[in-house]
Amino acid sequence: MGTTWSVRLIPPPALDRAAFQSAIEDELARIIALFSHWDPRSELSRLNAAPPGFWAVSEPFWDLLNKAMDLADDTNGAVDPALGTLVDLWGFGPPGPRPLNGFGTGPTVPFEEEVEAARALSGWGIVRFNREARAVQQLGGVKLDLSGIAKGHAVDRVSERLTGMGATHHLVEIGGELRGAGVKPDFMPWWAELQQAPGAPGPRAVAALFDLACATSGDWIRRYEVYSQTYSHTIDGRTGRPVENGVASVTVLAETAMYADAMATALTVMGPEEGPAYAAAMNIAAAFVVRTEGGMIETVTPAFTAMLSEGA
Repeated sequence: MGTTWSVRLIPPPALDRAAFQSAIEDELARIIALFSHWDPRSELSRLNAAPPGFWAVSEPFWDLLNKAMDLADDTNGAVDPALGTLVDLWGFGPPGPRPLNGFGTGPTVPFEEEVEAARALSGWGIVRFNREARAVQQLGGVKLDLSGIAKGHAVDRVSERLTGMGATHHLVEIGGELRGAGVKPDFMPWWAELQQAPGAPGPRAVAALFDLACATSGDWIRRYEVYSQTYSHTIDGRTGRPVENGVASVTVLAETAMYADAMATALTVMGPEEGPAYAAAMNIAAAFVVRTEGGMIETVTPAFTAMLSEGA
């Protein structure tokens, strides 16, 4: 996935570190073999490269893609599993960064015609299923990209694998997404510092991840600049362009890392007004940092405030 992982756990008496490390690496290898758009051998990459037609997929692939489509429906496309063509066009996918301009001062940006051509091959609305055959339609050139939820899904799978092995007290982290279960040996919760955009106005915040997951989406994590305009890695499928709505970061606390991961992305795409309103209506614990002309401001939802109050 192009990132790192770490796990802290309390092992049952019968198993040692090597057994857990092997199990974790096995679980992550399964995830990569299914959903990596960087590995050309993965199931997702093979579907993206397939000629037009309906193609049967494995049950784990089918299950996660259906969950991604449900989230796309729930958020009106703010989470979108079919933006791979646009992600590649803007230089954040497997083909690599945008080419440099002729002056060597930075990357280029796509022409509007390129964006529109990529939009025609993007968006959850064009994905079609044959449910009886457990098959997904490839129109030709459509690229699925599950990176908006796959990292969170991987955290959940590792957590569930550890629980199945008897390590019911653990903290799993992959690329900044976390999920905690049980407590530490001193019976204190797994404390995790919440990521914030550089320069965020709020104080340093930590969360007790007692059977809880956390994910952050931020515009500073992967980005590039062209003529003083910053382009971040989060793509808005409705415009075909990287989001530029002033949202610097969104942190979400939820029961699963997959949902936290998906909602952090969705709320970023929704923006500084629609995002907090949607999160409040759906009772999502979320914290927003927004760039304004007067500086950065922080907004938290009632559910997030309630969590802070409970931990006080």
